[in-house]
Amino acid sequence: MPSDTPDQRSALRERLRFLRAFLAHPRRMGALLPTTRAAVDAMLDLDGVEDAEVVLELGAGTGSHTRAILDRMGPSGHLIAVEIDPALAASVRAELADPRLEVVTGSAEDLHEILDDRVPDVIVSALPFTSLPSEVSARILDRAAQALPDHGCLLVLQYSPVVTRSLRRRFARVQRTVSPRNLPPAFLFACRRSRLANQADRAGPAEDDPSP
Repeated sequence: MPSDTPDQRSALRERLRFLRAFLAHPRRMGALLPTTRAAVDAMLDLDGVEDAEVVLELGAGTGSHTRAILDRMGPSGHLIAVEIDPALAASVRAELADPRLEVVTGSAEDLHEILDDRVPDVIVSALPFTSLPSEVSARILDRAAQALPDHGCLLVLQYSPVVTRSLRRRFARVQRTVSPRNLPPAFLFACRRSRLANQADRAGPAEDDPSP
């Protein structure tokens, strides 16, 4: 019987780390398993990180989004990955030795201090806004909206559409699509302060979300 490949063993270790973190902090993690690469790629397709100078990731977890972002970023890009769990932050820092990556152990609520006057072109978040305390979710979304420039985009992955109204209150344009290649299916959002469409908007499958 053939043995597991290195990629299979790495995926198993990632799932076990994620499961341990979920059992310790279920509301903070929001899911039993990491997001699939297909769902992450579908979210990143909503706005190009390839040309971004600074990308801010809120909730690096086991690094499933971090890897995908690094795979797309240009050689001069800089990714700031924020993770509140020290063990998960340490594992991402150890496994993804990339000079473009800065892993910060801290809370997404402190994103202004973490950015330290840097301006993100794209913010990527898979934080479980519906399971976090409502005041925490509100602060994070407020600060994300404040941190983005006019051309910036907030990419959000959720397992429920409940956050839609909160996003529409803060952003002029909110696009939503669904990735069925995840368990459960993932709701993907691209949120922009400006209503002007960029190239990713014109090419992508998502439609403007008409919900209130």
